[in-house]
Amino acid sequence: MKTVFTFVLLFFLTAAGAAERPNILWLSAEDISPHLGCYGDSFAKTPHLDQLATEGTRFTHAFTAAGVCAPCRSTIITGMFQNSIGTHHMRCNAKLPEWLKPFPMYLREAGYYCTNRSKTDYQFSKPSKKEIWDQCDGKAHWKNRNKDQPFFAVYNFTGCHESGIASKSKYQQVSSVLTPDQRQDPQAFDNIPPYYPDTPVVREDWKRNYENITAMDHWAGQLIAELKEAGEYENTIIIYWSDHGIGLPRAKRWLYDSGTRIPLIVRIPEAFRVNGQGQPESVSDELIQSTDFGPTVLNLTGLEVPDYVHGRAFLGGNLKPPRKYIYGSRDRMDERYDIIRAVRDKQFRYIRNFEPLKPYYQYMNTPEKGATMMEIRAAEKSGALTPAMKIFSSGRKPVEELYDLEADPHEINNLAEDSDYKEKLETMRKELADWQFEIGDIGLLPESEIERREADAGSTYAILRQNGDGSELISKLVEIATLASKGTEAIPDLTDALTHEDPAIRYWGATGLGNFAKDATSASGNLEKLLEDPSPAVRIAAGRALCRMGQTEPALALLADELSGDLQWARLEAAIALDYLDEAARPVLPQLKGALQDQPNKYIIRVANRAVNDLEGSENKVP
Repeated sequence: MKTVFTFVLLFFLTAAGAAERPNILWLSAEDISPHLGCYGDSFAKTPHLDQLATEGTRFTHAFTAAGVCAPCRSTIITGMFQNSIGTHHMRCNAKLPEWLKPFPMYLREAGYYCTNRSKTDYQFSKPSKKEIWDQCDGKAHWKNRNKDQPFFAVYNFTGCHESGIASKSKYQQVSSVLTPDQRQDPQAFDNIPPYYPDTPVVREDWKRNYENITAMDHWAGQLIAELKEAGEYENTIIIYWSDHGIGLPRAKRWLYDSGTRIPLIVRIPEAFRVNGQGQPESVSDELIQSTDFGPTVLNLTGLEVPDYVHGRAFLGGNLKPPRKYIYGSRDRMDERYDIIRAVRDKQFRYIRNFEPLKPYYQYMNTPEKGATMMEIRAAEKSGALTPAMKIFSSGRKPVEELYDLEADPHEINNLAEDSDYKEKLETMRKELADWQFEIGDIGLLPESEIERREADAGSTYAILRQNGDGSELISKLVEIATLASKGTEAIPDLTDALTHEDPAIRYWGATGLGNFAKDATSASGNLEKLLEDPSPAVRIAAGRALCRMGQTEPALALLADELSGDLQWARLEAAIALDYLDEAARPVLPQLKGALQDQPNKYIIRVANRAVNDLEGSENKVP
């Protein structure tokens, strides 16, 4: 349990003092990699943001902690890693500990007028938007504040979202502000990533991305002009950022640079610069993470940064040493689980796939509708995959990935098995495990277990910390989750895990034995006992393992029963297990069809629909 911190203002809260404090303007974009002119992109047409960069600092090594919006935005508003506080799964609703306050609440207490137009997507319902913001809607504006009151104002541009590429009508609406000379020639691009088919369809998506970015730049220019017209430009620190990378396959939702490396530009008026920061046309290669944004705002406004946050202020006075590493997590993306963790320094990225038997491109309803994804699927069927494309269309992933970003910016050449990089691999592997241990990686708990334990724990964060600091359980989770994909030599340890007192350890033991089902039949008797485990996640993992061993009775019936269980995320886990059983799931086809309605979330329906389509050869569509 954390203590309550008292935050000491460095400025008096009088009108005169308030006038001396900087305003902060956040310009937030969705689904944008650093495809801006100021980042050296010759195709980008972004004059307003390029000008902002000439007046301030451009950060070249800024990253988000997730490759998708909601988990990432939870890190931004709290300063905490999403897989520590339980906001790591897409469209979850974590219960925050009482001591964890979104940072704008501290600004409001200090007299700032805080507005948001109007993206939230924080993955928690309490504190509410009304508690966090003075105004949070489509009309929110810093001009609505009291006279001389400093403001923190957030504006979000939605036009660059992946839907602005996938939907022709949205793209046309977003890009309607462009002049003819701001349009792109799709045939001119020489920077199509090698993991995409180079087809007219893919080039059209690439074109739409650039034109939507130009529209975003137009929007940013208008908001900057408003400051100037109101005489607030030299009183306002402007921070521009994106919530993650480009909204295309193998980028958005992924932990590669394509999904997590973002543009970050900061303009600090001369009156508020300290220690030589914010000089015009300056460039910083300091490692920045999305958890750092909130602490930086607090530091720039003279407020103390809570010591519980994972973020680090990178501007203002009294800075801590720069980061040596940034971290990333991928968990449930829409309807599919895939636990992936990453650590990166300035040159290398290490990735640990905790579920390597799952393909890179798991079928997900939303991205499958995109034109580039459909081109990838067409190339898979026709056999027209290039070597780079084949990597990400394979049926499984390596357990570890290591990339040299300087030599291999697209992260194609995996160095994890190269003996020349053994020492680097070991260093990065340890760094990742240490980080998971330090923050208490709750992502290693199955989601239905989080659902079971949350109420008793008091918060999602506290689940792993009910007995002391939870270090022993966290350490065991990292260990057993790693063994679950290590290989057949781990079978004895995985079998031992089936009798552990904690359900999460039993879950990983059963999951690992299911991964190596053909070689783990000796554990079938132990798994059968777990079909009556009090934890749905354990029952489902045991049922999956037995079905993969060919022992479908009574395991298959149990999985079907779980489709209508009490916990919504257990239902999803059961649907996924059945979907991956392919033809072996045919006997429970009626139950899968029954799962297509009256479900607590759309993700269960999506997975059940996919399983039914595969078994019946149908093409039914669901939202």
